[in-house]
Amino acid sequence: MASFLELERVNVARGKNVVLHDVNLRIDAGEHVAILGPNGCGKSTLIKTMTCECYPLALDGTRVRIFGRERWDLTELKKRLGVVSAELPGKQTLKTSGRDAVLTGFFSSSTLWPNLAVTAEMRERAEEVLELVGATGFAEKPLGEMSAGQQRRIMIGRALVGSRASEMLLLDEPSNALDLAAQQELREMLRRLAQHGTGILLITHHIADILPEIDRVILMRDGRIVEDGPKEQLLTGKVLSELFGVSVEVTPRDGFYHGW
Repeated sequence: MASFLELERVNVARGKNVVLHDVNLRIDAGEHVAILGPNGCGKSTLIKTMTCECYPLALDGTRVRIFGRERWDLTELKKRLGVVSAELPGKQTLKTSGRDAVLTGFFSSSTLWPNLAVTAEMRERAEEVLELVGATGFAEKPLGEMSAGQQRRIMIGRALVGSRASEMLLLDEPSNALDLAAQQELREMLRRLAQHGTGILLITHHIADILPEIDRVILMRDGRIVEDGPKEQLLTGKVLSELFGVSVEVTPRDGFYHGW
């Protein structure tokens, strides 16, 4: 299988502090992977490295390859990579309808500015994506009037609309700000995407976010990858207690894992 990501000896600094240390990682295109770790362990910086928002320190032996290439035009990369950040839409987009917010994904813009030409093909693709993420029922509603769960669906649709959806969807803490019902709806939607061939890279600190379709789990602590392997081996009370520094008990149920 072709690779989505290859990192070799990657170290990344944020300000004066190095927050990723000697990261070596390969993820294949179309793979279903979860990156799990406590807050502040470097998960979000790792995803920003994958999307070229952060760059590694220029050290001997350091290499970053995305879809087999070391250099990218970022506009071109965004067409192959759908990214959903942990933040919900900002104030400037709250009056934008769900349908228009999805359409902005073609242009990587915050809104549909007058100079942006939306084609019939784009509108057709947006309707397909709205149906895929279960958002057709509120597509005309302004983002500011939607629930957090509805907003998350729209943001996932925005990430998918302009990309080759079957390649990779990156989700950074997708269940943040969602109530229990919205979390369940989100997980069911992501399962459908995974079952239809969309590659998923999920970054979270909630083990309940890890879908049954995800087989591989990567554990991070203090800016380092400390474990990388099959879900069944790593989602145990012993391993997670060491990772999070507290006593954790884990129970599998219907393909999901729950911890307390």
